[in-house]
Amino acid sequence: MSYLLKSLENCKLTLNNRLVMPPMATSKSDQNGKVSKDILDYYDEKSRGGYISLIIIEHSFITLAGKASERQLSIAEDTTIERLKELSNIIHKNGSKTVMQINHAGSSTNKEITGLNPVGPSAIINPNSSIVPDELSINEIKNIILEFKNAARRVKESGFDGVEIHSAHGYLLNQFFSPLTNKRNDEYGGGLLGRIKIHLDIIKAVRDVVGDDFPILLRLGASDNIEGGITIEDSKIAAVAFEKAGVDILDISGGFCRFIIPGNTSQGYFSPLSESIKEVVSIPVLLTGGITKVEAAENLLSSEKADLIGVARAIYKDSKWAQKAIESFK
Repeated sequence: MSYLLKSLENCKLTLNNRLVMPPMATSKSDQNGKVSKDILDYYDEKSRGGYISLIIIEHSFITLAGKASERQLSIAEDTTIERLKELSNIIHKNGSKTVMQINHAGSSTNKEITGLNPVGPSAIINPNSSIVPDELSINEIKNIILEFKNAARRVKESGFDGVEIHSAHGYLLNQFFSPLTNKRNDEYGGGLLGRIKIHLDIIKAVRDVVGDDFPILLRLGASDNIEGGITIEDSKIAAVAFEKAGVDILDISGGFCRFIIPGNTSQGYFSPLSESIKEVVSIPVLLTGGITKVEAAENLLSSEKADLIGVARAIYKDSKWAQKAIESFK
């Protein structure tokens, strides 16, 4: 039997195959960040037939200060719940499960988007921009933890099957984890365990509000691919801590290098990272990055580089990709 067709069991999030549509920003929300008809139509088209076992909804801002771009989805207010329920219902009716990714952009935004000065762990320039953020106080960090908690509650109340915490692609939690941007000397900085303290506090806060049975995923930028940044050795230590704290699935991607490795166009180019993480945790590991061929997905699973395969741009370009991939084994 195909590895791609195997169900995922022994996990809080059971899936009927190993194919995942990872989060991809659509910029299709309404002006207030609420679900629009365009978003409903988009996810209806992608999920039709249930060939994709899990659809992770694009990163959604937990607070206006953490909004990354215009027309980004919001999970910042209870008023978003009603329309989000429509979104989860459509995907479920089509036969797929769905998780929502929640995020704070930190210094990966600007005042034109939020109306506020960008914030970060330290007043250090963001490698992906020219922004020097305001350094967060301890009280402000505690408030962000609460905003993640409230966002996770909204995700559950909206009928989703789990919540994904975003710590990749140069956004706020990536900024805390990375020694490039976290120069704090208090409990949220210093060594590696200090730099992931905000993650651990958020995981605990989210678990407290969603309960023991609701799946928590975490997207981890496992390497910044920049000298002096996050290394895979850092991420192996962090991954063990995240599993112990209650994360159920780790979704491996890039850090400040975002979702690419310059010059590397191989199928599954983050697989050295996912393989290394898989060696130190017992929870499922999701791999995304340049996978466009079903044979590549099969090989990455069979060689134990990952437990789940995310196919992004190929599904974005061709809504029938998943159907053709699944039916190719029948």
